[in-house]
Amino acid sequence: FLLQHLASQKNIIKKLTYMSLLIKNGQIVTATDNYTADIYIENESIVAIGKNLPYEAAQTIDAAGKLVFPGGIDPHVHLDMPFMGTSSSDDYASGTLAALHGGTTMVIDFILQTQGDTLYNALHTWQQKSQGKAFGDYSYHMAVTDYNENTKKEISRLVEEEGITSFKTFMAYKGALMIDDGQMVDLMREVKKHGGMVTVHATNGDMIDRLIAKHRNEGKLSPLYHYLSQPEVTEAEASGRFADMAHYTGVKSYIVHLTCEGALNAVRRATSRNQKVHVETCIQYLVLDASLYEREDGHKWVMSPPLREKKDQDHLWAGINQVLIQVVATDHCPFMWEQKMMGKDDFSKIPNG
Repeated sequence: FLLQHLASQKNIIKKLTYMSLLIKNGQIVTATDNYTADIYIENESIVAIGKNLPYEAAQTIDAAGKLVFPGGIDPHVHLDMPFMGTSSSDDYASGTLAALHGGTTMVIDFILQTQGDTLYNALHTWQQKSQGKAFGDYSYHMAVTDYNENTKKEISRLVEEEGITSFKTFMAYKGALMIDDGQMVDLMREVKKHGGMVTVHATNGDMIDRLIAKHRNEGKLSPLYHYLSQPEVTEAEASGRFADMAHYTGVKSYIVHLTCEGALNAVRRATSRNQKVHVETCIQYLVLDASLYEREDGHKWVMSPPLREKKDQDHLWAGINQVLIQVVATDHCPFMWEQKMMGKDDFSKIPNG
């Protein structure tokens, strides 16, 4: 305001405002283009892009030799999330600040409904976690862990009044997060009425729980058995089942953190009936593999779904090239080493993330 006042007093015609920024000579990279130009920003909005822009600004940055990207959006994070007797170690302050340092200007976090409680109570809990703490933009997905007639009535309000249009489901973590197929279909029908999307953690929870119990009973407790308790078939089967239910109900569908050839093939089969299933994978599945679970620090790499084989990396990259996979996210859910050590003697007690 002071700069604007002084400028007007001196009859300066060119705009010079407190919140103005001129980025010069940067190599601008967008989804479709790659070129060198200037960017003029005023009050946090881009006003102009072009060669040799005739603006004066409060701050000028010479970006010659540097890449200038639009701000990234990470659609899959878990900030200050309670899980397995602890909470993820990044809250909204540290998590969004770290994201900004990496060029990610917006994150979408997952609200987790507590079974037996309402969706709106979960929303209020996450608002308390986030409001006034974030350094960047953020939004929410709503994770529905207890779908019933009362929950059903909340869907329309969440879409129309709160702007939450994506509803996360879990096909694993029975007793805490998982819903059954009947609940899934009913939720899909209700979300479709209001133009929303159903997203899914697609792994077969019953198979996984049985394998975890088997390995524990046999005294096989190292991090490797986290991976062996979630073989590829558990994800491939659940991904195909979710795609079938989405096709049956006609709801917009999205599989989060897809990791393997079998699951991608389930999506590929769905395209043969002209079905669109949106798919996300994560950076770790593109560059890391399950051999890490055999290292002494294998606890670090425990996440769900687990890291897969190198052959799965090849299939994921191919899926990106074929646009079967449209999104690369992080599933950012960090835990400190001390938290990971909660499972030093039992892989099933290692916080996943």
